[in-house]
Amino acid sequence: MRNRSSKQTLASIVLAFESFVAFFATLAAFGLQVADAPLVWAVGLTIAILMILTPAVLRYRWGYWIGSLWQVLLIASGVLLWGMFVIGVMLAGLWIWALIAGSTIDKAKQIYFDSQIEGM
Repeated sequence: MRNRSSKQTLASIVLAFESFVAFFATLAAFGLQVADAPLVWAVGLTIAILMILTPAVLRYRWGYWIGSLWQVLLIASGVLLWGMFVIGVMLAGLWIWALIAGSTIDKAKQIYFDSQIEGM
């Protein structure tokens, strides 16, 4: 089994949560009839599914750029559902926290393991 980084794990958790948010935003957009129903479902479900699949590519550096694109799209969805401006900004903050905290944890773990190896 591959040892995943803390950054990758935290970012995956945020993206999984955001996929549920995207799905519920799709339900709200459908209920409020903000656009044609088939279009709402096609776009909303596509985004939700792609968000849940994005953690698979977080092993690559460009995977984090795709995750950041989802943050921009969630905030931009506030054009159709004004509440998504607020929710999108909060989730983008959580995304940024996951990247920073995960990197910090990974660096601390590396320093600890390096010190253990030197102590042998």
